[in-house]
Amino acid sequence: MDEYEPINELKPVGEDIWIVDGGAISFYGAPFTTRMTIIRLSSGDLFCHSPVALTPALKSAVEALGPVRHLVSPNWIHYAYIQQWADAFPGAITWASPNVGKRATKAGMPVRFDHDLGPAAEEVWGRDIDQMIVGGSSMHQEVVFFHRRTQTLILTDLIENFETHKIPLWLRPLAWLAGILDPDGKAPIDMRFSFMFGREALRKAVQTMIGWAPKRIILAHGRWYDKNAVAELKRAFRWVL
Repeated sequence: MDEYEPINELKPVGEDIWIVDGGAISFYGAPFTTRMTIIRLSSGDLFCHSPVALTPALKSAVEALGPVRHLVSPNWIHYAYIQQWADAFPGAITWASPNVGKRATKAGMPVRFDHDLGPAAEEVWGRDIDQMIVGGSSMHQEVVFFHRRTQTLILTDLIENFETHKIPLWLRPLAWLAGILDPDGKAPIDMRFSFMFGREALRKAVQTMIGWAPKRIILAHGRWYDKNAVAELKRAFRWVL
């Protein structure tokens, strides 16, 4: 799989916000590129969303930004490296998305979580970040975040946007059928079906995201959107709007 080089390096997105593209991880046998987001809060503490594998060089680079304080699992399938980061940064607090603890234990990768994420921004980062749990699905709940200063929306799997040339040949028709190929990335088709009886909850959540008026959207998988964020939201969620 063609990764988003350079990997395991800080890449500035805006003031006090960075992404780190990591190596690929296997999900049901398919390789998925990984991407984390780091925000330096007004307190100086670091908020680390969906951590990627930690290398010594990345650890040093992150430590130079400030103290790692919050390690965040945004949904039930994003937890693989949180314990690695928690071990490396003993002062960090780990935050669990709905159902992630059970999933990690079932997968044989138990993670120590300190707190559950709630439906509104946690007090420790509420001055900087808005937060919402997107419900309505029978299989998938995701916590989404909005960094107000840079008008950056952070999603995980509610939109996947794989570039064809970056994925293996055998995976391309499957990704096309799932509806997750750039430039028309969306939620995977099985996830869309899971909102069959909860479309109104999702619609309201998407309308809230649009109301935040983001300038960019960071995604965990595939090409993220550095401009035209509201238009991309309306396109990717046209099936529910």
